[in-house]
Amino acid sequence: MWLIRALVAVDVPDDDTGQESVLALIKSVPGNVSLDSMLTEIRKMRAVRAVDLPDGLFADVAPRVVAAWRTRAAVESPSHLRDHPDPLMLTLLAALLHHRHGEITDTLVELLISTVHRIGARADRKVTEELINAFKRVTGKENILFAIAEASLSSPDEPVREVVFPAVAGGEQTLRELVAEFKTKGPVYRRTVRTTLKASYSNHYRRGLIALLDVLEFRSNNDTHRPVLDALDLIRRYADTRLTYLPVGETVPTHKGLLGDWNELVFTDPAKGPKRVVRGVYEICTFQALCDSLRCKEIWVVGAEKWRNPDEDLPADFEAQRATHYAALRKPLDPTAFIDQLREEMRTELAALDTALPKLPWLEIAERGRNGPIRLTDLDAAPEPRNLRRLKAEVRTRWGTVPLIDMLKEAVLRTGCLATATTMAGRGDLAPEVLAERLMLAIYAYGTNTGIRAVAGNAQNGHSEDDLRYVRRRYLTAELARTVAVEIANATFAARAQQVWGAGSTAVASDSTHFGAFDQNIFTEWHSRYGGRGVLIYWHVERKSMAIHSQLISCTASEVAAMVEGAIRHGTAMEVEGTYVDSHGQSEIGFGITRLLGFDLLPRIKRINKVRLYRPAAGEPDAYPRLGPALTRPIRWDVVAEQYDQMIKYATAIRTGTASAEAILRRFTRTNAIHPTYQAMIEVGRAQRTLFVARYLRDRDLQREINEGLNVVESWNRANSVIFFGKGGDIATNRRDEQELSVLCLRVLQAALVYVNTLMVQDVLADDDWAEQLTDADLRGLTPLFWTHVAPYGEVKLDMTSRLTLSVSAAAPLV
Repeated sequence: MWLIRALVAVDVPDDDTGQESVLALIKSVPGNVSLDSMLTEIRKMRAVRAVDLPDGLFADVAPRVVAAWRTRAAVESPSHLRDHPDPLMLTLLAALLHHRHGEITDTLVELLISTVHRIGARADRKVTEELINAFKRVTGKENILFAIAEASLSSPDEPVREVVFPAVAGGEQTLRELVAEFKTKGPVYRRTVRTTLKASYSNHYRRGLIALLDVLEFRSNNDTHRPVLDALDLIRRYADTRLTYLPVGETVPTHKGLLGDWNELVFTDPAKGPKRVVRGVYEICTFQALCDSLRCKEIWVVGAEKWRNPDEDLPADFEAQRATHYAALRKPLDPTAFIDQLREEMRTELAALDTALPKLPWLEIAERGRNGPIRLTDLDAAPEPRNLRRLKAEVRTRWGTVPLIDMLKEAVLRTGCLATATTMAGRGDLAPEVLAERLMLAIYAYGTNTGIRAVAGNAQNGHSEDDLRYVRRRYLTAELARTVAVEIANATFAARAQQVWGAGSTAVASDSTHFGAFDQNIFTEWHSRYGGRGVLIYWHVERKSMAIHSQLISCTASEVAAMVEGAIRHGTAMEVEGTYVDSHGQSEIGFGITRLLGFDLLPRIKRINKVRLYRPAAGEPDAYPRLGPALTRPIRWDVVAEQYDQMIKYATAIRTGTASAEAILRRFTRTNAIHPTYQAMIEVGRAQRTLFVARYLRDRDLQREINEGLNVVESWNRANSVIFFGKGGDIATNRRDEQELSVLCLRVLQAALVYVNTLMVQDVLADDDWAEQLTDADLRGLTPLFWTHVAPYGEVKLDMTSRLTLSVSAAAPLV
């Protein structure tokens, strides 16, 4: 225990002194993808392991309790930790070290994958830049070939220089350019890229990647990947030598990374001497194969959380509680019953589309080559609501311009959503009303991206910057912000008048939006579609503009996994039975997993003209004759039946939370296409997508419903720029926890805006004159997400004595 005590010894500086200590190093966040960041994370790992915590130290403690201890230790300085009784201090620090060990392990794996990718990308870019000037596209190659052939046949015995060169426009220079074009586009180019990659690895990155092998332990549950692990052991043995070639007679494991053009670089030419293995090339090939296997979790890392043993992702009690888990997913125990139901649904939808096709003026299915067999006409524009602008003007007339901070205050007072606020320090001596005011100001500071300093400087309420930072550090956690957002959402659902907003919806629209962010961390990435560095926020917004879930994800994260995660774990009172997504939120795997989880995936597919419809059974070539150009092979039901139980096991892991949707779906990628459960999941997804597309093509109302749902989330994204206006809308921090808190506070502010606007609209429509003026088009377009009467900018004045006059008079206590 003395090593733990040493972390907060008297001579250890507090966190705010600017001096580095071991504890400060362990708490620090990772930098961007670089060799320095990798070496720093390795130092952290060695510092954590030096304490030598016993295995299974917290095995009998609930994870949420350990997480609370870890959070508390993370926000306290060494001097505060020293003030605690010895048992409490040791427990808090041990929880911090335990959590940080898993987090640092995950970070090292991500740095490994990103670094190896960067080596290859930079090598490719460097070679391209070097060759681009030499590359000159030669036009008319067919004419040149004909001229050369004709001249050669007419004078076969004459010298090339006298016959062939004059036959080509440009002579010898044109032929040289033609040869250079082939070399820069063909295998020579690929070999040059790999040679440059080897130099980049050997001269810079090798030091960090080799050091990683000393602190990470890789394992696999599949013997197919054993050669990669054996190759890593071989690399470790010769890591400190200066050999160019591996010793003759050494057993060199052969793995998939050595195939293709790499073979010529890894092994010397036997014609020029004994066949040898070039050590540096062999190492980089092995690291590339390792990263491929890590991405699909065929190789895992001991001590990691995100990259842990995939068997730990699955529910441990599945065998004992199989019937219970099947019932929770509403799936039959017999795979035949599941297959028969899905196949019958496919037949029903395909038959309905085949029958209705001649009567659908918006749809045509015919052979059209590369344009795809399906031609779907766009929807007609819906009539513009005529009275909604007047309704918004009436809201502004009655309540004037309302500061956004007052919207938040009104939502807090009416819902009592801050009643769960508790201190991470384990004790609190602030008066409830003071704590509530400071929390609201901190939420406003993060949700508008203006920052605590700006809000404290403008606030006319007597709360200093230090006061707000203290409350942020001790009280305002991501968990609290998430709870506040959920409670405001539930209060909105409860307050809605059905005659105004219609019956409650069971579908949400899911989409991401890009936010610029500081890039000195491993989370910020370049996004090719948005053209900049940043992060993505993935929203789940129900039909009447209330967000039920939000996630901060990296630009390369799976949007399908984010869609599933939000639909399953949103935490609100809403029951999600369907989710509208754009093309990026759907895939065959997405259709498969949502079918197993029991909710509908309702996408707007961008290239629907090329979608193929699968047949429900073999031996029915004459079925659905009008759909023939769009039909393809039958579903392989035998694969589904064989892997049915395993698919339910993975779906149960997502439902129960033993693993995230991203962790599960990472196994089901094309990198791991031979995985039998992947193949079965793909078949289920193809069947589900077929019946969805068949229904979508013939049902104009469904097309309109999906478009309207996605328009709601687009409106939500537009509101982001109005509320999250500080610092140009970029997330100005490199800390992942700060970024996540900003996203959650933004969600709280928008939820408060929707809640208060809902009450305002209902107050206006309570007047008979107003209610009678709204048409069906008005009611269909009515939304509480508008801000023409809201002032998000300006001086922050939080006056707890002033209230908005609304018919709903219930005002919950602050705590």
